[in-house]
Amino acid sequence: MNIGFVIVNYNDLTNTKKLIHSIEEYQTIKKIVVVDNNSTDTSCRELKKIRSEKLTIIANKDNKGYAYALNQGAKLINSELDNAYICISNSDICIPNEEVIITMAKTIDKNIKCVMPKIKEGDTFKYGWKLTTKYDDLLANIPFFNRFYRDKFLSYSANYFQQEKAYVDVIYGCFFMIEGSTLASIDYFDENTFLYYEENILARKLDEINKYSMVNTTVYAEHIHDASIGTNMSLKKKYKIYKKSQLYYERHYNKANIFDIILFKIFYYINLIPYVFKK
Repeated sequence: MNIGFVIVNYNDLTNTKKLIHSIEEYQTIKKIVVVDNNSTDTSCRELKKIRSEKLTIIANKDNKGYAYALNQGAKLINSELDNAYICISNSDICIPNEEVIITMAKTIDKNIKCVMPKIKEGDTFKYGWKLTTKYDDLLANIPFFNRFYRDKFLSYSANYFQQEKAYVDVIYGCFFMIEGSTLASIDYFDENTFLYYEENILARKLDEINKYSMVNTTVYAEHIHDASIGTNMSLKKKYKIYKKSQLYYERHYNKANIFDIILFKIFYYINLIPYVFKK
């Protein structure tokens, strides 16, 4: 097994170091690439002090977004490892043991090209979600109406993930594995989004080549959920970035026409109003 591991770091030295040290002894992991997205603290300098033959640090002088950084790491792994499987991970992920990685890799086959474990967040587990049509997304963006229908469109049934392996349209992007050659064949992640919607776009790209994603519920990883990627960003700014990515996704991947986009923008401005009064 040739498995590479990509971590994007932004002002999150503690979690990133902890993750590196927890996986560097795993025999199945041959390469660890940490892409520092122009951190404003000392984390990049400190990460470069770590001595490991498996580890490469890419220090970006500009933050061009999450997808751009993921592509840097994934392309490096594909160039150095034959038939690579690539783990994509947030910095604030805790992996209990190497068996998680091995099980994920064994799940990939000629049709399943992307796999995630169940993700523990607090007292609950998170899984993947459904792809939605542009009409579903429009309904989910109608002010006030959206809170009643968003989960209906996105969620699988409560019993769906009782099985050991469950197909999902969209994987939960904080931690997953994808076949390197498949990622290359779909031209990697779309760098036109700065943050958010990477998972939906990946799902659309895999769907176009008739390949599938799966949750292996026999293993799990924990998402600590305290990475600094959005810590210094206001709710209003995060919302704007999120909606910009959504508009791009709807236009380029979900077949939204000009009239649909106008409606999305109207709903965007209405839903933006509460954020004006939030920090």
